[in-house]
Amino acid sequence: MREHIDLIEASTRPAKLETTPLPYARDALQPVMSADTIDYHYEHLAKGYAKRYNADNTGNSGGTYVKDFNRAGNFLHNKFFPQLRPPKGTNRPRGAVLELIERKFKTYEDFQEKFKETAMKIQGSGWAYLSTGGDIKTIANHAVRTDICVLVDWWEHAWALDYQADKEKYMDNIWRIINWDVCNERL
Repeated sequence: MREHIDLIEASTRPAKLETTPLPYARDALQPVMSADTIDYHYEHLAKGYAKRYNADNTGNSGGTYVKDFNRAGNFLHNKFFPQLRPPKGTNRPRGAVLELIERKFKTYEDFQEKFKETAMKIQGSGWAYLSTGGDIKTIANHAVRTDICVLVDWWEHAWALDYQADKEKYMDNIWRIINWDVCNERL
């Protein structure tokens, strides 16, 4: 089934891509995510996917794989960055996303543990996400997915500047900056 969905999603390539503007200042996610990480991750890498895609909309340079890679990279970053918010106070899910988490995992803490366990199994680069159906899924490399509720970037550039090799600490801290209102809008 996933192969069929992938084919359909890949066949709907837009003529031009844009990168969603950040809904916060570049230093607003500190100490969870530094301004240096935002500068590199968002300004260079995330915007780069759209730039490369738009520079060769005919598919002549690198073929369909490169085109799809840049499209998916743009898509995922346009999901990831808008769902973040400055860290302040307690940040726990609420509304429909909390109901989904409690239905599937019993508690938010159980969900966090299972999410971390799943992400830590990713070999190399990728993404981990809570689907709109309540499953924790992974994406190897980049791929467009239509069932994303909460998305965590597991590529090295998302965490290495701030956490060096401590991916678990990155995962423990990312929950402090998830904007649960944005995640609720995806359900």
